[in-house]
Amino acid sequence: MIKKLFILSSLSLLGPVLAFAQPNEKPFVIPELREWVGDEGIWQFTGGTAIVIPSVVKDKLMPVAHEFAADIKTMFGREIPVRIGQPNPGDIILSLGELPNKNEEAYSLDIDETVNVIGNDPKGVYWATRTMLQLLEQSPELQLPKGRTLDYPQYPIRGFMLDCGRKFFTIDFLQDYVKFMAYYKMNTFHIHLNDNGFKGFFDEDWDKTYAAFRLECDTYPGLTAKDGSYTKAEFINLQKQAESRGVNIIPEIDVPAHSLAFSHYKPEIGSKEYGMDHLDLFNPETYTFMDGLFKEYLSGPNPVFRGKQVHIGTDEYSNAKKEVVEKFRSFTDHYIRLVESYGKQAAIWGALTHAKGDTPVKADNVLMYAWHNNYAQPKDMVKQGYDLVSIPDGLLYIVPEAGYYYNYLNTKHLYNSWEPNQIGNAKFEEGDPKIKGGMFAVWNDHVGNGISEKDVHHRVFPAMQTLAVKMWTGGRGLRPFEQFESLRQNLSEAPGVNIMGRVRNGKGIILQKETLASGESTGMKEIGYGYRVDFTLKAADNPKGTILFQSPNAMVYLSDPKEGKLGFERDGYLYTFDYTVPLDKEVQLGIEGDSRSTKLYVNGQLKESLDIIRVPRGGKDKAIACVRTLVFPLEKTGNFKGEIKNLTVIVP
Repeated sequence: MIKKLFILSSLSLLGPVLAFAQPNEKPFVIPELREWVGDEGIWQFTGGTAIVIPSVVKDKLMPVAHEFAADIKTMFGREIPVRIGQPNPGDIILSLGELPNKNEEAYSLDIDETVNVIGNDPKGVYWATRTMLQLLEQSPELQLPKGRTLDYPQYPIRGFMLDCGRKFFTIDFLQDYVKFMAYYKMNTFHIHLNDNGFKGFFDEDWDKTYAAFRLECDTYPGLTAKDGSYTKAEFINLQKQAESRGVNIIPEIDVPAHSLAFSHYKPEIGSKEYGMDHLDLFNPETYTFMDGLFKEYLSGPNPVFRGKQVHIGTDEYSNAKKEVVEKFRSFTDHYIRLVESYGKQAAIWGALTHAKGDTPVKADNVLMYAWHNNYAQPKDMVKQGYDLVSIPDGLLYIVPEAGYYYNYLNTKHLYNSWEPNQIGNAKFEEGDPKIKGGMFAVWNDHVGNGISEKDVHHRVFPAMQTLAVKMWTGGRGLRPFEQFESLRQNLSEAPGVNIMGRVRNGKGIILQKETLASGESTGMKEIGYGYRVDFTLKAADNPKGTILFQSPNAMVYLSDPKEGKLGFERDGYLYTFDYTVPLDKEVQLGIEGDSRSTKLYVNGQLKESLDIIRVPRGGKDKAIACVRTLVFPLEKTGNFKGEIKNLTVIVP
């Protein structure tokens, strides 16, 4: 009996060891690893761990190594040296070599006593560092599972398009998006630089209709939008930052439709027949103007547009008359060849089924975005010689709060049922060389609807994680969606990027301060949707425009600039509660915010909820959504007269 008990006891002790000794299952990262062979045990990050580069590749990989080291410090607070030479146990070795898969983005990752990374190209090595960072951030002990992977993308173009023409996004936001996309191995960032609102929302008057071109312009002084733009230096620097992270930026100047910004500047090139958002294709001045604009950004030894591709728009022009169709085709061909004359590949929106005609349009080495099959039948376009980017509007268009397309993409359906070889009802063989990849898009059709950068990102974040999987991995070997949906939320946006204002593993009380004086830091930048901020305020007489809390992205007013009420401002939108803070009297205030509303509580009672409402715009029976959300700013208090006590930030 004693012997039996001893045996059982011994087995119970060995049980965990035996279970641990099983080969490691494929770990979770986004996008999912293409191949994995698990070994037993773990690799441990230690104080002696270094990033090591063989001397023969130091020039090519030193930038990757230093960025990796900086990211480790940002994410985990750990200093890690970078050195050249021979590795020691526990080191991470970055090198170049020839892998079985010849893709320039491929990499192998062998995790054992050391971590060995090999890439065909520095791009692959960089992607391997993103994989390791994701694994490390899911391990409180900074461990990696031992095993080996050969990882490579199914599609060479994995992208996202952002409409900056109808809503301005700051250069800081775009820089964060480069890091965000790179973290998920999304390698193409399409920036839509001009567009206009719908005339119907502006009293049917083209002169009143909003339009914007977002780049600094010397050729046509005054063309650049006054309410937000990018200098040439900023845009060049953005592209350089993207290049260092494996991301190609595709700038778009959208013509000859969506072109009201240009006809506002030079009315004679606008179409009197089809609307001023259409350029007049029969006016020679149209070509002179547009040639000059493209030349500004494409010419010279160091052009403003640095990347491989430039997008010229070319969609949704009238096809009412044959002569117009033929002129549209001629216009498209002209600007394809103009872009090519500057050494770039031209990209276009698919429109040549809608504009079917006799005038030839160059197809060889032209990248066509297949967005709607009635505008461009994908299989016909392939027969004509176009390379396609899959961006079907019925699946992949986000138009915030517009009431059409998607407010949030159906990520479950996309994860389970879509990959880029499916374009509308046209399906291509997996690996078809003419399907270069996929994109999804955010369009800001409803100008002035209150949508913030944070709101856009709230819609993009789950879509980016989901589509990163489908564009890298394709449709094979994926874990169940429910498991993916749970696990994806454990990953951050990117090193040093937290546009969502999330608190990792944060529930309950996130921040408490007994007192806060004027101009005092809280130690926390902001809190994202799903929060409640409570505090006691005793205010003296403060002038209009007095700030209570602020961060780089928003401010909460004790006394707003217009009416002197409690309110907030972000993205150029000012919203106020119907409440004036009393003088020299303590009041308990609470503000709750989610992705749909911002609520004010006074002395424990709901005072007002700023929900999404429909606002009349442009005439009878026309209205757009007005979104009144707030990611609460907490970086510091404003310069106010009074005192704040008992600040509590809660995530329920």
